[in-house]
Amino acid sequence: MTQTSTRIELPNPLDPEETMSRDEIESLQLTRLQDTLAYAYDRVPLYKEKYDAAGVHPSDMVELADLAKFPFTEKEDLRKTYPFGMFAVPQHEVARIHASSGTTGRATVVGYTQQDLDDWAKMGARCLRLAGVKPGWKVHNAYGYGLFTGGLGAHAAAERLGTTVIPMSGGQTEKQITMIQDFEPDAILCTPTYLLTIGDAMQRAGIDPRKTSLKTAVLGAEPWTEEMRHELEVMFNIDACDIYGLSEVMGPGVAGESNETKDGSHIWEDHFRPEIIDAFDETKVLGDGQHGELVFTSLTKQALPIIRYRTHDLTRLLPGTARPGHRRMGRITGRSDDMIILRGVNLFPSQIEEIALRIAGLSPHFQLEITRPGRMDQLAVRIERREDCTSDRAEAAGKELAAQIKIHVGSSCAIDVVDPGSLARSSGKLRRIYDMRNKE
Repeated sequence: MTQTSTRIELPNPLDPEETMSRDEIESLQLTRLQDTLAYAYDRVPLYKEKYDAAGVHPSDMVELADLAKFPFTEKEDLRKTYPFGMFAVPQHEVARIHASSGTTGRATVVGYTQQDLDDWAKMGARCLRLAGVKPGWKVHNAYGYGLFTGGLGAHAAAERLGTTVIPMSGGQTEKQITMIQDFEPDAILCTPTYLLTIGDAMQRAGIDPRKTSLKTAVLGAEPWTEEMRHELEVMFNIDACDIYGLSEVMGPGVAGESNETKDGSHIWEDHFRPEIIDAFDETKVLGDGQHGELVFTSLTKQALPIIRYRTHDLTRLLPGTARPGHRRMGRITGRSDDMIILRGVNLFPSQIEEIALRIAGLSPHFQLEITRPGRMDQLAVRIERREDCTSDRAEAAGKELAAQIKIHVGSSCAIDVVDPGSLARSSGKLRRIYDMRNKE
């Protein structure tokens, strides 16, 4: 008897919550907010202290707008209660601990119950599926593993979706390239600037990034522009989509972008309630479409409920498209704590990236250096020229960059166009700003 093989279609269903209407989501949010506020008040001393001092009680949460009555949570709150003072469950119920690097102060520590980890993986899988990643694909994960939430968070999401995960982690760029060539992954997960680093290294080695097996890149952990998306999509001949998250809120998977619309990341609002507040007046909650600072409240987290957490990411909320019931985040334009105030002008690194990538001959690799040689702050932009850009063209491109920054940002700055490969590369979150004012 001859046996014939049958092709098995791997399941790829949407979660029921993904297809909820806006009214259904907001009804669910109100119920979960009431539960979460009471849960945090009863189990986390800092929340009880804050709410009592502000004269509010979880019972005051009657409608969604009432969330604005409750105090914000800041990163400093997690540092003040280091290491486990914000946990709402006993240690034996904590299945995993993550922490920030602590490079700018004491690390912020976050914990997860097994249910938290399951929810996190489920939301991450939604993001990957929305970005076009399919069950059965091979996924090259170049986010860093360890206490940083990126590596293990993305890993669990890819496994939950039903992909084959290649846990490469960050760094070792030459080995990354070898694994991409040998293992032939369909998708890659990393920061946008690290994918750019991989692409540059491929080209220097005589490898055409457009001829790899990669079809999709799901990129996050740092702000990036539409110009950067175009750069990467052309370089690798792929679709590049955003994924959003931060450790204090959950990790990568809080929101994700559709490869069909590429119009901002849909927030999984069955698990989080987002708000936008005025970046200069925190008492003002802004309406959809208005630009300000993103604030998150968790609705289902057990180990570390987070209430009105100020992310310092600057964006706006927009109606859902690929998932109509879930609102989208506009592209993050910067962070309020990364904003440079230069002689009275507000400036973000993303503005420089957006302008530079429109000028022929200039690459996406740049650094901003702030000095104070006298009484006035000075900004210098060090940016690499592209390989095919001659010295004469580089000089003209630098002058054009200075002129465009003056026109669009309103500030004068010095431009230093340097040779390709001159500036430091990063395998994780990229450092753009070097403040030298206290070192002179």
